[in-house]
Amino acid sequence: MARIVHQLSLNENHSPPLPGVPEAVAGLVDRVNLTLDPLSAGLEAKIAGRLGVGAERVVAGVGSAALLQQFLMTHAGAGSEVVHTWPSFEMYPLLIGNSRATAVAVPGPDDRMDLAAVAAAVTDDTKVVLLCNPNNPTGEVLDAAQLRGLLDALPPHVLLLVDEAYREFADPDVVADALDLARIDDRVAVVRTFSKAHGLLGLRVGYLVGAEKIVAPLRMTTLFFRVPTVAQAAASAALDVEEQARRNCAAVAVERDRVRDGLVELGLDVPPSGGNFVWVRLGERNEAFRDHLAEHGIAVRVLAGGSGVRVSTGLREANDAVLAAAKSFTANG
Repeated sequence: MARIVHQLSLNENHSPPLPGVPEAVAGLVDRVNLTLDPLSAGLEAKIAGRLGVGAERVVAGVGSAALLQQFLMTHAGAGSEVVHTWPSFEMYPLLIGNSRATAVAVPGPDDRMDLAAVAAAVTDDTKVVLLCNPNNPTGEVLDAAQLRGLLDALPPHVLLLVDEAYREFADPDVVADALDLARIDDRVAVVRTFSKAHGLLGLRVGYLVGAEKIVAPLRMTTLFFRVPTVAQAAASAALDVEEQARRNCAAVAVERDRVRDGLVELGLDVPPSGGNFVWVRLGERNEAFRDHLAEHGIAVRVLAGGSGVRVSTGLREANDAVLAAAKSFTANG
């Protein structure tokens, strides 16, 4: 097996650290022995100010996955169901199982999210409907009308939890902003992360926004999911350069679309994507494609029970390597 040169299996943001972030981290090296802001109150207030909501509606956590876990442990549990689309984030079933709830996966045609089927899958035992928008790993983007339509179809006892880890890579004129719904409907909660758009994957910090009655119970477990001091400082610094983060995401989206166009020209099935990755579907040849790329020093992932290959967007050199390896793969039949 060739040495992996291009790591494109983790959906990392390969842009350089945002201005001010390294300095914020370095500035706390001599104070890592102190707790400082144990519950991230300062960061939560800053996030709330940027979003135009009250700080009581924001809770910070150690990445979006941890916040999803807190939410499900709080609002689902034994005897309840959590409905989610499929394919989607591969950790959803595990997170739901950890909360002792039952995961109800709803497949859609052509790997797309079937929101009518999601609504139809809801029962009296359903506590949460969980969506990823843009969807990981397929890249599908839901617009505001689609999200509103789903919410209108849900009964009053069901919460809608929207995972927006990748929204900054999507077209802002198309992708739904679930916060707009959360402002007017207390059933909606939104989780976001600093790992992707802001490039803080190695520090693990995210936040969840919702009605105070939804958010407040999560604070009972925040003590065990505390954001480290260094991560708080990095996230705060990243918020100060949002425009640069947006420019970085736009550049990633350009590269993502270039890779997709190149793969489509080779005859591969690659749907449009709103994330920092593309979803390549080769049927029975998915694993062969992954292995072929690995032989060329590129790490990618087969996901969703083998239904596709997710290829993260890297720097131009890495993306060129993907296109070259894909070309040799298709040339060999």
